Amino acid sequence: MSETRKIAAILVSDVVGYSRLAGADEDRILARLRALRSDLIDPTIAVHHGRVVKRTGDGALVEFRSVVDAVRCAIEVQNGMVERNAGLPPDRRIDFRIGIHLGDVVEEGDGDLMGYGVNIAARLEGICEPGSICLSEQAYWQVKARLDLAINDRGAVQLKNIADPVRVFSLQVGVPAQAKPAAPVEPARRDKPSPQLALPDKPSIAVLAFQNMSGDPEQEYFADGITEDVITDLSKVGGLLVIARNSSFAYKGKAVDVRRVASELGVRSVLEGSIRRAGNRVRITAQLIDAETGGHLWAERFDRELSDVFAVQDEVTRRIVDALMIKLSPSEAAMLGAVKTTSSKAHDFFLLGREALWGTIRNREVFDRSTSLFAQAIAHDSSYGEPYAGLAMAEVLNWQFRWTEGWSESLEKAERHVDLALQKRPQVAFVHYVASVFYLWKKDLDRSAAEADAALNLNPNYAQAHNSRGIVNIYGGQPLAAIPHIEQAIRLDPALKQLYIHFLGSAYLVAGKFEAASALFRERIQLAPKTDLSRAFLAVALGHLDEAEEAGRVWRELMEINPKYSFAEHVGRLPFRDQADIDHLSEGLSKVGLPV
Repeated sequence: MSETRKIAAILVSDVVGYSRLAGADEDRILARLRALRSDLIDPTIAVHHGRVVKRTGDGALVEFRSVVDAVRCAIEVQNGMVERNAGLPPDRRIDFRIGIHLGDVVEEGDGDLMGYGVNIAARLEGICEPGSICLSEQAYWQVKARLDLAINDRGAVQLKNIADPVRVFSLQVGVPAQAKPAAPVEPARRDKPSPQLALPDKPSIAVLAFQNMSGDPEQEYFADGITEDVITDLSKVGGLLVIARNSSFAYKGKAVDVRRVASELGVRSVLEGSIRRAGNRVRITAQLIDAETGGHLWAERFDRELSDVFAVQDEVTRRIVDALMIKLSPSEAAMLGAVKTTSSKAHDFFLLGREALWGTIRNREVFDRSTSLFAQAIAHDSSYGEPYAGLAMAEVLNWQFRWTEGWSESLEKAERHVDLALQKRPQVAFVHYVASVFYLWKKDLDRSAAEADAALNLNPNYAQAHNSRGIVNIYGGQPLAAIPHIEQAIRLDPALKQLYIHFLGSAYLVAGKFEAASALFRERIQLAPKTDLSRAFLAVALGHLDEAEEAGRVWRELMEINPKYSFAEHVGRLPFRDQADIDHLSEGLSKVGLPV
């Protein structure tokens, strides 16, 4: 007999105390069960697209195409039983227990379902209170943001004949369940991704921030770090379009509809997950969802030692690639299997440092914290290249923003860290990206371009590396060549459009396309109202278009925002290769009588 494996939402139900009820009056209980099936249970299953796999006397095994359908069906049945039991003495009431799990099952040729997923659902049903519904953690994740439910977290429960404890959630019923209204998806940043992005002609994915299920807010960095590592690993696959962290994390902490997320980010699939860290163990649960149908392409739970977390990341990535039917090249397969570090503590410190430095706040305190954490990562594993790159980026930012008294020496320090990072981890895109940024500010544009190209060869979905490559072209005198790179950065990371669009406007400005440049700078000002340089560049474009009155108005806005602003000082710090480009920008202001 043939069999297939698949992911399914499984519901198992039975009657509480059936033997007692049948012993008291078997004919009556059987007649009531038949009536309940024909009047309530079977019609409700049908409405919610369920399939009765088999009946077990007083119970049933039912398959659903989604957990949401399974839970809605269960709630309607349990609420229906509340009404039907009203006024009956306790010894004549029929109460159901229902267990629901999302997991891997084996489907036999005759349609029967077997396997671990079925066993867990059956064990969940067995621990339910009368009239209650118990969900596994995997099932709970699918409905927690979609239905109005009173939830009781029962914690990790050791189920009969199930090797590992299962986290169980029970649902309080007795009132009709209602679907939550579609909550407006508000990204964490002000600049929301553009709706209805065109789908690419290849597989595409957005990885939402994995939920920290550890019960400890201090572990948030770990969940975010693992998610970002999965995004980075997936981004190495050339046959896959992967949305950048900034954009997928914009939905963190929001009640989101996966289909809406996919529409806004322009992808065909979405990965959700959770992470629980306890002592030296970590549990990662992940599910890959087809955005068009809402169905599951793949779902799995991993329970490992903390030291095995890199192997889990690698396995998650490979399972996603398999589910999307992407063929890896030998070089891509080798990159996915590359060892980051053998020290989980070093990785921990790097994640903490990266979280601090890449946060929304950047100041002296953040600089001190991130550099200390990167240094601790190196102390635990001196061969780990990424922390050296983190130190280099911190020093470049210190040189730009002058946080410390010794900021003028920061580029020299950054160069030492870049060299060490490249020596230890030449196969890591992040290291080459940081090197590209460093050499840009060193005004070595050829080396900066080479490092950005190296980063993109290793990670074709690296939005920031695309932007960096575009910036090099702008300052190197090839502004039109910058446009495709910056547009690709926006496509991969729409939440950072407010940043990238300034450079897109700059490319058109340096190329002499003043109408296009002015439109882009106006959009940038809408997205980032306090910007000074975009206003200055808008005034330059307007000056070249002989719109003196509008240029003056924009300049007055600029001076209100930053009264000490100096165009010559600001632009003079930019790494233009040709002085003629700077002179051409200054000319736009001079033409309308604005200071340069």
